[in-house]
Amino acid sequence: MIHLIVGNTGSGKTTYSKELKRKTNGIVFSIDKWNNTLFLADKTPDDGLEWFLERIDRAELLIMELIDQLENSNTDSILDLGLSKFEHREKFRTFAKLKGYELKFHFLDISKEIRFERVMKRNHEKGVTFEFEVSKENFDFMETWFERPNKDELIGGFIISE
Repeated sequence: MIHLIVGNTGSGKTTYSKELKRKTNGIVFSIDKWNNTLFLADKTPDDGLEWFLERIDRAELLIMELIDQLENSNTDSILDLGLSKFEHREKFRTFAKLKGYELKFHFLDISKEIRFERVMKRNHEKGVTFEFEVSKENFDFMETWFERPNKDELIGGFIISE
């Protein structure tokens, strides 16, 4: 089973994914962890969104190979990959359909105010889910970047709200 964890910045995707891991004994793929570990040390001030997106695409190729292995061993994959755009979510829905893997959609529908408060708290505390600081500017950008799931995407899925 592949679990798509969807929500805007600060919605609690990583926390939710960790709880789902406890319930399913699945494996969590958190793109923030991958980016922090593999790429951020190489980022220059001139590297922008396209720099990140290209690296995310490469990381996801490896993640898909690992999902194949996990599916063959009946282990759930929990994808905490941001999945901010319909097209990005569709990429994993298509992958699952072509491979014959079951997929479950989880949408964390949390208000902007609560999410911003969480992000500022995470920046300050640098706790267990902290990978890098999210500025107000980055938070505001994600408000325009994120595409809310449509009604068809939500069919049969879970909606988690405050």
